Amino acid sequence: MPTNQVDGRAAMRGLLAAVNEDLGAPIAPVWEEAFWALPRHAFLPDTVWVGDDLKKCSRQDSPKDWLGHAYEDDAVVTQINDGQAPGDGERWASCSASAPSIVFRMLDMLDVAAEHNMLEIGTGTGWNAGLLAHRVRSGSVTSIEVDPVLAALAANRLKEAGATPRVVCGDGALGHEDGGPYDRVQSTCSVRTVPPAWISQTKPGGLILTAWESPWLCYGLLRLTVDGHGTACGSFFPYSAFMLMRGQRTDLRIYRDVVREDHVPDESSTRLPPHAVAGDDMAAQFAVGLQLGNVWHTWHHNPDVEGVVTRLWLATTDATSWAAVDWDGTGDERYTVWEYGPRRLWSEVTAAYRWWDAAGWPGPERFGMTISPDGAQTAWLDTPDRFVPKTG
Repeated sequence: MPTNQVDGRAAMRGLLAAVNEDLGAPIAPVWEEAFWALPRHAFLPDTVWVGDDLKKCSRQDSPKDWLGHAYEDDAVVTQINDGQAPGDGERWASCSASAPSIVFRMLDMLDVAAEHNMLEIGTGTGWNAGLLAHRVRSGSVTSIEVDPVLAALAANRLKEAGATPRVVCGDGALGHEDGGPYDRVQSTCSVRTVPPAWISQTKPGGLILTAWESPWLCYGLLRLTVDGHGTACGSFFPYSAFMLMRGQRTDLRIYRDVVREDHVPDESSTRLPPHAVAGDDMAAQFAVGLQLGNVWHTWHHNPDVEGVVTRLWLATTDATSWAAVDWDGTGDERYTVWEYGPRRLWSEVTAAYRWWDAAGWPGPERFGMTISPDGAQTAWLDTPDRFVPKTG
């Protein structure tokens, strides 16, 4: 056996051990069989981008490094800037191969049976579609990819691997009615609203599993059961972050799109630390994001403002309201607040945080969502009749 194949098998064994450790138990035999039949590296492009700075890693120039990234239990960026040349040298991730542990966690959460008809949203590299196709009957997996280049590459990789899902280039938000109805719908890109087509194309009793985000926080999974009457209901899970569906993106910058020179904000103060709602506490961020609706935030460290060490910006996605919370670096007892627009965003954030605090600091796993036939999304805590308040 060639050395590179030996190295690859050893890397696969190491990855499988890492996945099992992360999941807390060995993956199911049917998925382990698929894991060995469809090596992850066979679905990655020859160039990937790694690290926070998205450093380029080429299989040709650095084969050992490339293989190492292929078999780490971590996400690997496989496309930047939607496949276009970086403007002004700025790189941003537009497609990635998810961390294998989350791939197999989601597959387990789907509870896939051999007779199921599957719809996958977001083909990406094609690896997940291949794993699904290895589990179910030939021709019972349809995978949709919005990017025509990525769709073609994934289809070729799947064919070379002997996997047989149908790869369709199109808008995943529309589903694929011709292949339905489906027992399972899985989205490997996150959404802020669940597209109605996914519900209408799912069989009664079928499952939809999608990555989730609010404008405030990209984090979590949502698993819904469809009732056959246009309603879907289910729970959130505290796992991972995924790229947002392209049709739901918002490209906003504070100084470019939101704050204007003629804006005159109102000044006040707060004792709620901004890092309490936009820091490392994912549970707090998740709960606040569910309540705020279309509000997003960004940090500005060391702004060119006298007496300000750190500033937290908040804004609505329609750019009509904004707020800023300043810390002067001298203490954690009082912060200066600036608010502009019809919504008092920091007041809303404060109310959202206080509700979460009074509820006992629940994590994402205690929240759920019901989607009604008219598309309305209602978040709840613990049970569907205990509604999460909306601030806006």
